[in-house]
Amino acid sequence: MIKTLGKWLAFVGLAFFIAACSSPAKLQSYSGNTMGTTYHIKLVPNDSLPDAQLLQAEIDLALEQVNDQMSTYRPDSELSRFNKLALAQSVVVSPDTLKVVEEGIRLHKLTHGALDITMGPLVNLWGFGPDARPTSIPSQFEIDEAMADVGIEGIKISGDRLEKTKPELYVDLSSIAKGFGVDKIAAILDKYGVSGYLVEIGGEVSLKGTKAGGEPWRIAVERPTEDARTVQLVIEPKDIAIATSGDYRNYYEEEGQRFSHIIDPRTGYPIEHKLASVTVMDKSCMVADGLATAMMVMGTKESLALAEREGLAVMLIEYQGDGFKTYYSEAFKPYITQQ
Repeated sequence: MIKTLGKWLAFVGLAFFIAACSSPAKLQSYSGNTMGTTYHIKLVPNDSLPDAQLLQAEIDLALEQVNDQMSTYRPDSELSRFNKLALAQSVVVSPDTLKVVEEGIRLHKLTHGALDITMGPLVNLWGFGPDARPTSIPSQFEIDEAMADVGIEGIKISGDRLEKTKPELYVDLSSIAKGFGVDKIAAILDKYGVSGYLVEIGGEVSLKGTKAGGEPWRIAVERPTEDARTVQLVIEPKDIAIATSGDYRNYYEEEGQRFSHIIDPRTGYPIEHKLASVTVMDKSCMVADGLATAMMVMGTKESLALAEREGLAVMLIEYQGDGFKTYYSEAFKPYITQQ
């Protein structure tokens, strides 16, 4: 029998507790639902901001637009319409969708294929996509069939159009679209000259400035355990985005074997290495989101090598017997405040 566990959020609520305890009257808060999860925003108000209800409406509209563009759960989204195309057909998409697809292609190259936005057939086959299946472990034949439909070279961009060069190509932007949503909201707040904010969607975060009294935002990174939530590390980032990926709360088991929701597009199988959690910081939450997912596929050694080569701020938590071992890239170390 397959046991399915609910979606995990890699961002600990403690960060919001800390934010809320300091000068609460001087911060404005906004929250809601989007992309199958929730969002939370805290900001330092100024005279340029619209009325709170108008700002809430602008935020919700922007996030709804991202869903209309990139959701695989909406049959009429731009991405769903592309996925339904036959070979050599194309569809006009928005600049936002093009931007996210182009970033997916760039990250595919940067990570040597560890991030692949065309791996939708594999995600669906293993039961972690909108099809919500299987009832048994896929066979090697089924995996080989799905792998034949995967490949970044199957996407062709011509102006404002996306074209398929593989008939069954299926693009899934879930590895970077949530981060893009965070960037979208951060851009709205930047437009109004907000000096300090925290934007979070389903665990992915963008920060700017400080809280109202000048106190820094503190972010608690979760220890990758399946049971009670505990804090692994508290960091004090500034003017940066943060994304975390892990395999410890979204998986299923069959006959005593554990299958992670993170699929290696290079093999077609769920990851099996010891890496439990990856946290990445970057100026773009979309980039941090994609890199965190890719590094969970890559494993500890390959991820650290990429981080040092590209100057990326990365924290990796690896299973070690009954405990964990933590690795930091050089670029991450200045952000550590306490363990």
